Amino acid sequence: MANAVSVSENATKQYIVVKIGNEQYGLDISYVDNIVRMQSITRVPKAQSYFKGIINLRGEIVPVMSIRLKMELTDDTFTDASRIIILKIEDQGTIGIIVDEVKEVVELANEDIERSSKSSKNEKNSFIFGIGKHGDDLISLFDISAVVDESENI
Repeated sequence: MANAVSVSENATKQYIVVKIGNEQYGLDISYVDNIVRMQSITRVPKAQSYFKGIINLRGEIVPVMSIRLKMELTDDTFTDASRIIILKIEDQGTIGIIVDEVKEVVELANEDIERSSKSSKNEKNSFIFGIGKHGDDLISLFDISAVVDESENI
């Protein structure tokens, strides 16, 4: 039984590293269904400011939100590197989030992740569950359920 515990402590997880502004963020790859280029987003009246609208992805209507606006940063500026990451979350369905750039996939062991305290009342930090150390880079790791849960008020 002690062996099972030590094995799980050394477990690694893969994260897709994205850039939002000058910062790097990690998304648990198990939630990522697809990464698509920017495309026309249809606005939806009376939606929250961070809710950009909907897209038609191979016949499926997917709501799209701006993670920048959600974190109270400046509005999105779309470039050739901008992408919509399609997340599939059990019980909540599919949602797209806009990121400035998709960098790489990294594998982080549990000991490479420093958990953040949830005591912070800062809205921006409430989406982050920890900081991953990958070489000399620090990667803020998104708590996907916190990001998506609040977007369900759409």
